[in-house]
Amino acid sequence: MPVLVITGTGTEVGKTITTAAVAAAAVAAGRSAAVLKAAQTGVRPDEPGDAQEVARLAGPVTTAELARYPEPLAPATAARRAGRAPVRPGEIAETAAKLATEHDLVLVEGAGGLLVRFDEAGGTLADAARLLGAPVLVVATAGLGTLNTTELTARELRFRGLELAGVVIGGWPDSPDLAMRCNVADLPEVAGAPLLGAVPMGAGAWAPADFRAGAPSWLAPRLDGVWDAEAFRAREAA
Repeated sequence: MPVLVITGTGTEVGKTITTAAVAAAAVAAGRSAAVLKAAQTGVRPDEPGDAQEVARLAGPVTTAELARYPEPLAPATAARRAGRAPVRPGEIAETAAKLATEHDLVLVEGAGGLLVRFDEAGGTLADAARLLGAPVLVVATAGLGTLNTTELTARELRFRGLELAGVVIGGWPDSPDLAMRCNVADLPEVAGAPLLGAVPMGAGAWAPADFRAGAPSWLAPRLDGVWDAEAFRAREAA
C-alpha cells in the first residue's frame, strides 16, 4: 500500500503515536516513509506539530504539513477563525500522491475523526482517501465506548466505498479492565476488519530508540510488524 490514510474514532485516541509506530516499523523493514499531516491545529508556528513528533519517534522519515492554525479546533473552524485558507481534500490527495512517487509508504494523518471538516464545503479525510483510492487505518481506544465509535466509523467507510485496512488500539494499558479485554474480541467483529495492532499506553513518552525497537512488535505483518492478533487475543481477551 503506497498510501495509507490514518484516522481515529475521535480525538486523543493515540492516532499520532500509532502513525509513528507504523512509520517506525516501515523504516525498520527497510522501507522509505513519508508522513503528511493534512492540517495541524492548536500549535504555534514555533512549536513542533504531529508530523515532527512522528519523526522524533520513528526516525528518518520525510514530513510534510499543509497548513497550521493556532486554535485547537476542527480544521475548517480553525482556518475560518484564523482568517486563513482551508485545506481541501484535493490538496491532501495531490500532496500524498507526489510523496508516493518518492517513497515506499506515505502515511496521511487526519485530524480527529473521519468526518471532521477541513473546509467550508464539508470536505473530509474520507474525501481525500477516495481521491487517492487509499485504504484507511482506524485508530481506536481500548475501553468502554469504543465499540460504538469504531462501528460508526467502519460503517461510514463502507458507505463511501472506502477500504478499511483494519483497526489498531491506540493505547493498551499494562492492566486492562474487563471492558478492554472484552473489546479485543469485539472490535474486529464490529469493524468487520482485522485488529492490526495494539500500541502500549504511554509509548509516546519512550526514548526514541526504545520506541523504534518496540514498534514492530505492536503491529501486524500488514503494517510491517510481527504482532500476532491471535496470540494477543488469547493472552488478553476476557
